[in-house]
Amino acid sequence: MIKVNVIGGTLSDAEKEAYVQRARTLYPEKRINEMNITVVDDDFVDIEYHYDTTPFQRIRRVTGYLAGTLDRFNNAKKAEVRDRVKHDVTVSDFEDVYLEA
Repeated sequence: MIKVNVIGGTLSDAEKEAYVQRARTLYPEKRINEMNITVVDDDFVDIEYHYDTTPFQRIRRVTGYLAGTLDRFNNAKKAEVRDRVKHDVTVSDFEDVYLEA
């Protein structure tokens, strides 16, 4: 269900539904959860769409493989991930670095 807000005028339910169907046709891959329809005059409207957030999965390069999660790794690969050394870079590592123009 898409929430439709009409600003600066009135629209019939049929007009609102037509704008909702138009949005679904134009943007089938996006999940629209709200529309602001501003009535400019009798012939024109401005439409603002508000989309649902799209969850994303973090992909990392782990032990030579691209992986989102480690659940499909075998025990050896899980051990590689567990035993790997993570290196930290501190500000003091850069104190003696000078750049010449």
